[in-house]
Amino acid sequence: MANNKTVIVSINADDGWRCVDIFQRLDQSFGFDEFRRDVEDQKGWFPIGHYGSAVFADQDAALAAAVDAVPWLAARLDAPLAATQAE
Repeated sequence: MANNKTVIVSINADDGWRCVDIFQRLDQSFGFDEFRRDVEDQKGWFPIGHYGSAVFADQDAALAAAVDAVPWLAARLDAPLAATQAE
């Protein structure tokens, strides 16, 4: 993720190959995006949702939009979350 964003929460899918990051920009707005990583490619996470340009006033609004946009996220939030807080 670009240095102009701070990840507030990162939620991993049960399969461990996808995640959603909720982030805050330098202008204090919020956003989210969905990422995946590939077994064959050890370079890290790649954006697949392309939601990162959407702007939200707060973290809750960004999370609500992410739940609407990312099919697996609602079920994951209903399950216990392990290590979802960004480091």
